[in-house]
Amino acid sequence: MSTVQRPAGPVTASTPKPLHRRPTLVRKRDDDEGAPPSSPTKRARVTFDTDVEVRVMEEWEKAPALVQEEVRRAFAKRALGDSSDYDKLKDVYSTKRDQEEDLSSTTLKSYTIALTGDVSMLNKSNADLVHLVLQSEWLGRQDDYITVYVRLLANIVSAHSVFLGDAMSMLVSNLTAKPPSNRQLPHHPPVSRPTIYSRVHKTIQYLLHLIPAAGRVLSTILVKAFPHETDSMRAHVIFVQNLLKLAGYAPELRGEVLGLITERLVKIDVQVQVDLEDLAEDVGEGLVDRIPQVRPDLIIEEEDSGSSSEESDFDEDEGDTDAQRTKDIARNVEKMDALLDILFSHYDQVFRKTSSTQDHAGAIEILLSQFVTTILPTHRSRHTQFLLFHFAQQSPAHIDTFVGTCVQITFDKTSPAMVRQASAAYLASFVARGIHVPSDIVRDVFDYITSELERLRRDYEPNCRGPDLRRYSSFYVLSQALLYIFCFRWRDLESDLNDDFEHGDLVSTFGHQHQWNSGVKEALSSIVFSDLNPLKVCSPAIVTEFARIAHHLGIVYVYHILEKNKRVRLVRFAGNVYGQPNRETALSAKKDEDYQHLDEYFPFDPYHLPKSKRWIEGDYREWVGIPGLDDDKASESESDEEEAADSDVEQGTETDETG
Repeated sequence: MSTVQRPAGPVTASTPKPLHRRPTLVRKRDDDEGAPPSSPTKRARVTFDTDVEVRVMEEWEKAPALVQEEVRRAFAKRALGDSSDYDKLKDVYSTKRDQEEDLSSTTLKSYTIALTGDVSMLNKSNADLVHLVLQSEWLGRQDDYITVYVRLLANIVSAHSVFLGDAMSMLVSNLTAKPPSNRQLPHHPPVSRPTIYSRVHKTIQYLLHLIPAAGRVLSTILVKAFPHETDSMRAHVIFVQNLLKLAGYAPELRGEVLGLITERLVKIDVQVQVDLEDLAEDVGEGLVDRIPQVRPDLIIEEEDSGSSSEESDFDEDEGDTDAQRTKDIARNVEKMDALLDILFSHYDQVFRKTSSTQDHAGAIEILLSQFVTTILPTHRSRHTQFLLFHFAQQSPAHIDTFVGTCVQITFDKTSPAMVRQASAAYLASFVARGIHVPSDIVRDVFDYITSELERLRRDYEPNCRGPDLRRYSSFYVLSQALLYIFCFRWRDLESDLNDDFEHGDLVSTFGHQHQWNSGVKEALSSIVFSDLNPLKVCSPAIVTEFARIAHHLGIVYVYHILEKNKRVRLVRFAGNVYGQPNRETALSAKKDEDYQHLDEYFPFDPYHLPKSKRWIEGDYREWVGIPGLDDDKASESESDEEEAADSDVEQGTETDETG
């Protein structure tokens, strides 16, 4: 009989096997094995180790490794002809996506990092993706994304220079009054416009430092992006302020940037003068006189208020053409005033906040360059040149530099005649109006001009048959400049006076108190009594004032010449028909006579822009009459009208056809 062996010891129940937990439960407990089981009614308190970095992961965020692989596959499949994943990649940066919440900032950052790693693929073949990246709304995001995006941008333009212009254009467009990336993004805090501008400037500065060719590309783009002259004051002010900030960290572009601003300012300046002349012609001087009062409250906001409304928007009555033209002119005046005030402030920082003579000389050099290349050749610039007028008077050396430049151009026979004539007007106007221009400069300029006039007189008089502006324009331009300087600075042409000389003695007419520097009286006499007859051709207003002052001071008497000139008509035939001269009528003769007089334009005439005029206070010499002289002005003008000649005596000129 077989027996069954039993195990030794007591019989015990078998140990039960542990239950296998579901994988999902395992994953939830991985981070904290010792955590108590969850209660269906109460959430357990969780404590965190302060030494461990904790980040809340949104359920729809993609892991960086997954995004990197997705980007790699998109480029690989596109190379094989399948663009489905590539199109999805483009959609990541599309600004037309309706559901912003579908893509978190963290995921977008992962895509941007992944593209940076595959920057070699962002070439011309994938230009559409690059353009979407450039056009994406990146400026309104958090700082960590800005850093990643700028790194991608730098890698793209470094590896593929073909996109450098597009990148710079995008950046410059965000320095305007309405930056494309100014929209507030969903789930993001608002970003102020100054912050946007600051981010753009930092990016441009980084690219300029990284890529040598970026400066040349940027310079061209700035020209194209500059607001049109018809754009609002606000558009101009914001863009110019950003340009000046750019010039601060890009010294290699400083001259070009300031030159661009000056060039556009001159266009506005000239347009205002043209519009004023047209308005005066059609409507009358009374309306022109009211132009400055159209907007008396010209206030330029220092900081952008964020308002979408334009400060220059006025209520317009389209039916009233004259009123509308007046408003348009007022807008341009306001715009010009604001821009000049900004430029005055910009240059003032150089002169006031730094003591470096090198910096001062550099600023004057830039202003002189703008004067020679832009302002001087432009007829009718009215206010822009006062930048140089003010800052040239900051030191005797700068005064000498500006005067020397004008003298050199005025007497340079290789320069165009119009430029030389304009330079003479600037020279005379600066010397006459600049309150800090010293007496020795006045005397030197007076001597330069009289010496040249004497040379021209000797050359022209032997063949002269009378006054002729066309043939002897150089002589008349310099003569008018000399008369203008004398009217303002005659005191500087006197020799030293006795200590007991009283200013009140100036009242006497032909007294012997006035002792003139050597050659002054002789030079004036030689010029005004010349056969070239400059008193007939020069501006009547300047000639009249010179005659009064010269007579009062006893230096030269010219009233008999003025009386004679009333009977002298400057004849110029307009043309001929079928070989016969056109018949001259009284109206055509009067019109022709006006054309034969020099323009009385002097570039530093009184400055009336309401905001920026404060900069030239203390630099500008206002007209001050001679005591006792102005009292007789009214009676003299009445006498002149009564003595008008009844007949004209023609004095032949070189342009007559009478042979």
